[in-house]
Amino acid sequence: MDKWPIGVFTSVDAGLGVRLDVAQELEIPTVQLHAPHQQTRTPQAADAFLKRCSDARITLTAVFGGFEGESYADIATTARTVGLVPKETCAARVQEMKEISDFAKILGCETVALHIGFVPQDASSESYQDLLDVTRDLLDHVASNSQQLNLETGQESADHLLAFIADVGRDNLFINFDPANMILYGTGAPIEALQKVGHLVRSVHCKDATWAAINKRGTEWGTEVSLGEGDVGMETYLRTLDELGYEGPLTIEREIANDQERQKADIGQAVRLLRELRKKITS
Repeated sequence: MDKWPIGVFTSVDAGLGVRLDVAQELEIPTVQLHAPHQQTRTPQAADAFLKRCSDARITLTAVFGGFEGESYADIATTARTVGLVPKETCAARVQEMKEISDFAKILGCETVALHIGFVPQDASSESYQDLLDVTRDLLDHVASNSQQLNLETGQESADHLLAFIADVGRDNLFINFDPANMILYGTGAPIEALQKVGHLVRSVHCKDATWAAINKRGTEWGTEVSLGEGDVGMETYLRTLDELGYEGPLTIEREIANDQERQKADIGQAVRLLRELRKKITS
C-alpha cells in the first residue's frame, strides 16, 4: 500500500459512516468499518461485505465498536454513556467487543478500535482499576485473534491517555488519533497532542472542528466542520504525521446525521483537499 491512501469511515447498518457505494463512487481505496449490528455480524455477512470491497478495490483497515445506549448529546451525557467506563453496561460491552474482534477476524482485519469512554482521572480509584482490568481482558482476547486495539483520542488529554496505556501494560494497545476530537472535547491542542502520542499512533481520522466559546471539560462542545474549515490546520497535521513517520491511511470521518447528500459532498471535498496536501508534502 502506498503512503497515505485516502480512507473513509463507513457503515453497513450501524453508525454514522457513509455507505460503501459512496466510497466506491469517490474512488476511495480504504475504509474503516463501524461494526454492524449483532444479528448481521455473521460469516455470511462478512463474505458479502468482502466481495463488495473486492469488487470496488477497497481495503478494510479497521473495525470500530459501538454500543446501544451510547449518546453524544453533550459532554456530560457522553461521559455517562459511552464506551467501557459506565459500570452498569461494562460487562456486556466487553463481551460485545470480543464478538466484534471475532467478526473482524473473519473479515481478515487485524485492527479493532473504539472510544473507551472517559478514563477516570484518579489512577488509584476503584473505577480506574476496574477499567484497567476489563481493558486487559479485552486486549488478551484481541491478541488471541492476532489483532491490535486502537483507542480513539479526544476524551482524555494526551498525557492522561499515555499514562492509562502505560498502566494497562499490553503490547497490542495503540491509538487512533482524531485531531478534531481534541477540539470538540476541549482536551488539548491537537498538534501538540499528536506530537506527544505519535509513537503509538497506528491509525488516524481526518476530521476538523472549531473550539467552543467555553471549552472547559464537561461544559460545551466544539463544533465539527468541513475538513480544512476548522482549527486543526490540516497541512500542519499532515506534516506532523510525516515527521512522525506515519504512512497509513488518512481516513475521513464526517458525521452529519440525516443529511447523506451533504455528508457525501463534504467527504468529496475532503478527498480533494487531502490529495492536494499529500502531493504537496510528499512530492
